Amino acid sequence: MNYRKLGKTGLKVSEIGLGCEGFLEKEDTFTNELFSLALEYGVNCMDMYSPNPDLHRRVGNLIHNQREKFILQGHLCTIWQNEQYKATRNITEVKIAFEAMLKNLNTDYIDIGMIHYVDSLNTWKQIAEGEILKYALELKSQGKIKHIGMSSHNPIVALEAVNSGVIEVLMFSVNPCYDLLPADEDVEKLWAQSSYEKPLFNLDPEREKLYETCQRLGVGITVMKAFGGGDLLSEYSPAGKAMTPSQCIHYALTRPAVATIFSGVRTMEDLKNSLYYECATEEEKDYATVFSTFNNISWQGHCMYCGHCAPCPKGIDVASVIKFLNLAKAQGEIPETVLQHYMALTAKAGDCIVCGACEKRCPFDVSIIESMKEAKKLFGQ
Repeated sequence: MNYRKLGKTGLKVSEIGLGCEGFLEKEDTFTNELFSLALEYGVNCMDMYSPNPDLHRRVGNLIHNQREKFILQGHLCTIWQNEQYKATRNITEVKIAFEAMLKNLNTDYIDIGMIHYVDSLNTWKQIAEGEILKYALELKSQGKIKHIGMSSHNPIVALEAVNSGVIEVLMFSVNPCYDLLPADEDVEKLWAQSSYEKPLFNLDPEREKLYETCQRLGVGITVMKAFGGGDLLSEYSPAGKAMTPSQCIHYALTRPAVATIFSGVRTMEDLKNSLYYECATEEEKDYATVFSTFNNISWQGHCMYCGHCAPCPKGIDVASVIKFLNLAKAQGEIPETVLQHYMALTAKAGDCIVCGACEKRCPFDVSIIESMKEAKKLFGQ
């Protein structure tokens, strides 16, 4: 298992994490078997959006003896009412639910306190100026949550929250279909087939800006819906063709600031398919080839950081150079962290000999040579 830094939190999370939805309404035996397999393969983090008390008790029992080694992402603003999950902004309900979560998990802290499901600017404003964010900050000062996060499907809202300086971790829906669509407060549009009936071209600029801003500010991204709720793995995919779990995971992990994929697992086979990513070949991870077969969808001219351009005869990590170039261009300046990462590369853009081998291999017809010239000019070497 590979581990990644979660932004500036100091936490190191496994690339593959656990979503909780597949554990709901299951017996203890199933939870124990699934968790045992996950722990055996080095999974060290889980998202707990559900306030289901039975789920919390089962998970709490399983990780109690290794609590310091396991990272829990628990949600504020979710409550258990009439035997079902409900989102709430009522501060009294939020407080009661949080204390119940701690009790049921048999822990005195949550690693990431995730403000749940903020998809409109009005909602974010109410949270930021009201009692919920104030409560989250109180919990952090008390040590009951270590880091404040927020979950969202809307890049404009997420960007507003990230730029506030309060949010340390962003839980966001990242996959190659959702990334094409413009921001909208109606989350249903992300998976509506009608959203993909007209031609779509390249990554939505608001989403690109969000990922790059998170990278610059050190806000770690934890990914939900990497498989589009399973849609991307089936023939009914919005793209018109099924992808594999490894392809979906690799796409998300190559976005700036992404640290872990919370994989939705409903069976042992689901978990094994996600864990397989860690030993998959580069060919099995390759999402670029399948992208070229999608109907009505094109990424032409846009670097997808897929690595098809490699190997460079001068040893340039072309995808990383272009990623750092895009990060700097998005900010209109060169952030110090971006400059440090660029300077740490063993070969720089200035080492390019303009042989064109990379461009011949690029499935998206990116003007790589021009990007190398631009990077050399911007970074000075």
